[in-house]
Amino acid sequence: MTLRDVAQRTGVSVTTISKVLNGGGDVSPQTRALVEEQLDRSGYRRRLPQVSTGYLQVVVPNLSGDWVFGIVAGIQEAAARAGHGISLVVNDDRESDDPAWVDEALRRNATAVVVLLDAVPKEAHARLRAAGIPFVLIDPAGDPIPDVPAVSAANWSGGLEAARHLLGLGHRKIAAVTGPATSLPAIARVDGFRAALTSAGETVREDWVRFGDFTAESGEREARELLAHDDPPTAIFAGSDMQAVGVLDAAAAAGISVPRELSVVGFDDVTLAGYVRPRLTTVRQPLSEMAAQATKTVLELAHHPTLERPRIELSTRLVVRESTAPPWSRTSSKPLPSPAVNGNT
Repeated sequence: MTLRDVAQRTGVSVTTISKVLNGGGDVSPQTRALVEEQLDRSGYRRRLPQVSTGYLQVVVPNLSGDWVFGIVAGIQEAAARAGHGISLVVNDDRESDDPAWVDEALRRNATAVVVLLDAVPKEAHARLRAAGIPFVLIDPAGDPIPDVPAVSAANWSGGLEAARHLLGLGHRKIAAVTGPATSLPAIARVDGFRAALTSAGETVREDWVRFGDFTAESGEREARELLAHDDPPTAIFAGSDMQAVGVLDAAAAAGISVPRELSVVGFDDVTLAGYVRPRLTTVRQPLSEMAAQATKTVLELAHHPTLERPRIELSTRLVVRESTAPPWSRTSSKPLPSPAVNGNT
């Protein structure tokens, strides 16, 4: 099957078909889909680039926060072991169906791309695929296309373990603040939290489950409202360490002692978690392992395009520090007893 054969069957010029194969951006999505379908149906074998630049393009939403830097450092280390460098591209264009970082990857003929964004739009996916450039998502916030490889943390079990820790200490008035309601990691963490409370026979107060974003400002804002209740929560599970830092700020502003009057659990275990006071109890995401696995996966796909595109989930682990303790009785100023909770460790 030649390109001229494909052109005759689709009514599209050979020049346009070549643009599709090379990932060109000046082709309409409808035409690209038509050509891609015919290429796949005809069994046309694409000629993958014989020489690449030998670098991985890493696409990040911003350059703020230990989470991003932890992942990037892990990718750089894993890529260096495989003899590759990395190129960092900051791009948080959530609206575009064809973001600029795709043009950059095609222009510089990247070996592969590691993406720390919510998702890869279908048009961008098609262009990378046509150019033979594999990519992998790390902890995607949305639901990726089925054949897109992704590496993430066990967000649901992390939320479960955090809530069970608080239940095991004796807390029953537990709130949660987390990321966007459209983010799969945020939803999974809260779902694990809900499962722990429900399995322990506790009622989940939906007005105490707050969605915002993973920033300290969001954590501070939501915690300030929660702590202003006449009968406030004695514990708050935060969907990220930065949100937990915001919760600590809100507690300090309200004159509430942590952990004596309020226990706080975060999620991520970034460097900051060990330096705030009190040091933060948190769910550790294996950032280095996630980065290494993503790098390994995308390099394997670069050399063997027909490999199965896996979805990999790595386990999380609770790290107990000083920001959690049994709840105190307001009347006796003594800690309440800690009842046993099924599954608590």
